[in-house]
Amino acid sequence: MTTLSAPSQPVRVAALYRFARLDAFEALRAPLAAFCCGRGIKGTLLLAHEGINGTVAGSDEAIAALIEQIEAIDGLSGLEVKYSSAAAMPFHRMRVRLKREIVTMGVETIDPAASAGTYVEAGDWNALISQADTIVIDTRNDYEVSIGSFKGAVDPATASFREFPAWVEAHRTDLEGRKVAMFCTGGIRCEKATAYVKSLGFEDVFHLKGGILKYLEEVPAEQSLWQGECFVFDERVSVSHGLAVGNGELCRACRHPLMESDLVSPKYAVGVSCPHCFEARSDEDRKRYAERQRQVELAQARGRGPHIGS
Repeated sequence: MTTLSAPSQPVRVAALYRFARLDAFEALRAPLAAFCCGRGIKGTLLLAHEGINGTVAGSDEAIAALIEQIEAIDGLSGLEVKYSSAAAMPFHRMRVRLKREIVTMGVETIDPAASAGTYVEAGDWNALISQADTIVIDTRNDYEVSIGSFKGAVDPATASFREFPAWVEAHRTDLEGRKVAMFCTGGIRCEKATAYVKSLGFEDVFHLKGGILKYLEEVPAEQSLWQGECFVFDERVSVSHGLAVGNGELCRACRHPLMESDLVSPKYAVGVSCPHCFEARSDEDRKRYAERQRQVELAQARGRGPHIGS
């Protein structure tokens, strides 16, 4: 498990997962929710037969206690955790949800705990993906890829992870006879993706241990093959090398990450529209979003904190 380092900012963020057979996962929901809420932890934890997944934030002491609590659950020792920091709480509430899968692919016969590909440490990743016989695949969704990815990586342009198996089936000939290296934000999607690709008979299948977050944490910027920023599923929006908070912002109308070029577009209006959703929304939609944004700004002006999620 990753060791906690001294924080430079007041809120500790932990992205965690573990593939493991949890026959009684439903019974974990209430005690985990009570544990988190009692310690001021916010974020989301997902529970399913195949394990646990989530991102949570709180004080150093609270997050350390939660990780210890989860590690004590039968089958969940050896939790994969990536730590980072935030200047303020990046989540609005705490949720513990029961799911069919902790990362939804829609192929329930896959067992990553037993048949995932080979882990590649962050420090060894450059050497693997620089080899001529390696095909590098970004298993994230299109809106995540839009703000950053590894140099030369293939973008399947999927709108959801459910589309990934169909993409693989359509590109099987591209994978034959090659090393297949896959990556994602924190390691969970690519771990499941490798299990699926191996189930099709491919053997040389690899995935980045700890995902992009671990790579950005450990690999110096001057040695990095990463280009752009990494989208994260909280109010930080994106992070860069050293897990510093990036320049990304979020369109509150469609939740698409936005970079500097988007923010100067005539189709961008704070809380109302952006270049990615402008054509897909009606004038009536934009009026509704504008009113919502007005309420957000009023709440902030009155010192009531964020209106969204309150």
